Parts: sequence; structure tokens; C-alpha cells
Amino acid sequence: MPTTIERLKQSVLSSLPKAKKTVIWLLKIIIPISLGVSLLQYLGVIDLIAGYLTPVFSLIGLPGEAAIVFITSIFMSLYAPIAILTTLPLSPREITILAVMCLITHNMIVETAVQSKTGSNYAVMFLLRVGSSFVAAYFLNLLLPSHMGTSSVTADAASYDTFLQMLQGWAISSFWLILKVVLIITGLMMLQNILKEFRWLDVISRTLAPLMSAMGLPRSTSFLWFVAHILGLTYGSAVMIDAVENGELSKPDANFLNFHIAVNHSTLEDTLLFAAIGVPVLWMIIPRFVLAILIVWSVRLWYFVWQKEKAVTENY
Repeated sequence: MPTTIERLKQSVLSSLPKAKKTVIWLLKIIIPISLGVSLLQYLGVIDLIAGYLTPVFSLIGLPGEAAIVFITSIFMSLYAPIAILTTLPLSPREITILAVMCLITHNMIVETAVQSKTGSNYAVMFLLRVGSSFVAAYFLNLLLPSHMGTSSVTADAASYDTFLQMLQGWAISSFWLILKVVLIITGLMMLQNILKEFRWLDVISRTLAPLMSAMGLPRSTSFLWFVAHILGLTYGSAVMIDAVENGELSKPDANFLNFHIAVNHSTLEDTLLFAAIGVPVLWMIIPRFVLAILIVWSVRLWYFVWQKEKAVTENY
């Protein structure tokens, strides 16, 4: 019978090929997109698009400049929109609304690709996140108090005078991003294999099972839900894709999970990024959590009605 050390070693070694495959797949998406977005920002295209969205944003209590932050969040991780946000004359109330929108829509091109890899429809997930962000913003605009103190935003966003400076800035940020992706994905795959080997995944699933049922999620999604909330969709993709490809999670169950985590994920890191500039934590967590639960139960109701209508039609 193998010793504990041998089991740990085997778990680590067997995780490396899967980690390599996922890292390469992610970087093939992330690197071209980040370069494209940097070019669009340098050329002023994002600012131009944002200008057309000014009338829409006025309906949710935000000035036209907020559209620049929102558009940037769709293409990139939260660091970029936060950097831009810090240069705009926004009130704490406006920053809170915009923060929740960005928490729902950030890095959407890459993260929606991850969700489509696990069986969900790309267009549905994309539209869900955009629509949900505006729904959340609309209700926050109704619920938030008129005065929310003073903002602690003081940083400056990066700007480039020449094309070469832009490329250099992109290359440096891409290097650190690649390093982060490699380390986190590899570490996460190792952790998953170790948890499987020592049956700790079963403990996590049993512990979170009642919460999953209350949220309308299959109990089999417990661990993946936990990973998505701690690490987010990009870094949690390794575990999610592996679980579906190995048949540990069915595509219908993964689809229900995706409806939830499309709106509500990375509760730890992403929330703390905005908390660091003074955004109230509860106003960022509770709206997304409630909205995600309502979406999953609505989808379940729709599936139930559709199945009944299908059964009736087939009987005629």
C-alpha cells in the first residue's frame, strides 16, 4: 500500500499535464485579447464607443464617463477599469454602482469562453452578464442612500504617449499575467488531485450541499462553486473543464452552475480590490448573491415549464 508521501507525489505529478493543457488554452485567448484591447485603448476606440452609451448610463444614475470603465471591464480584468475609475470625478454612490457592474462583467470575453468550454452557450452567458449588470445597477440606483461619505480614490491610470510605450506596457503586464496564470492553474490542479486522492472533496461537497440546494444548484457543483468564489472563473477554469471532460460533472449540472457564477464569482479577491478604494463590501456582495440565486431558480422554472409543454406536445 502506497505511503502518504507517495500518494502526494503521484497526485502532484498527474496534475502537471492537465495544468499545462489548460494554461496553454487560456493564454491563447488571453494574450491576443489583451493586446487587442491595449490597441483599442491607445487608438481611442473604447472612448468613442463609451460616448454612445452616455444616454443609457444616465438611466442608472451614472454619468457618461462611467461607460469607459464599464466597456474596459468587459475586455480586461478589474485592475484596468479600477485604474481608469480612479481618474474620474465620481461620487462614492456612483463608484458603488459601477463597482457592482464591473464585478459582474469583468474579463467577460475570456471567462465566457471558459463557460462555453464547460457546456454553456457563449451568447447566452455573455448577454446574461451584461443584462444582469444593468439590472443590478438599476435597483442599486433606487436603493442606495443619496450620500455615502467621501471617496478614497487617489490613484492615476496609466497613459502612453507613443505606440512603443504602449507595447512595452502591454509586454510587462502580460509577463506578470502569464506568470500568475501558470502558478495559480498549476497549484490549483495539484490541490484538486490531492483533495481527490484523500477524499476531502467529498467532505467539502457534503458540507456545502444544503447551501447548493437552497440556491437551486446541483449538489455535485459544491466544490466548483467554492473554487469559483475563491479564485474566479479564469483561474478556476482548470478544475471546471477537467470535471466536465472527465465526466465528474454533467453538462446540464455545469450549465446551472454557470448561470450562478456568471453573475456571482471571485467574491474574495475582486471584492477586496474595490473595498481597497472605499466601496462598501456588503453592497458589492449581497446584490450579486441575490441576483444569482433568482437567475438559477428562474432558469429551473423555465426548464420545468418547457419540459411540461414538450411532454404535452409529444402526447398529441
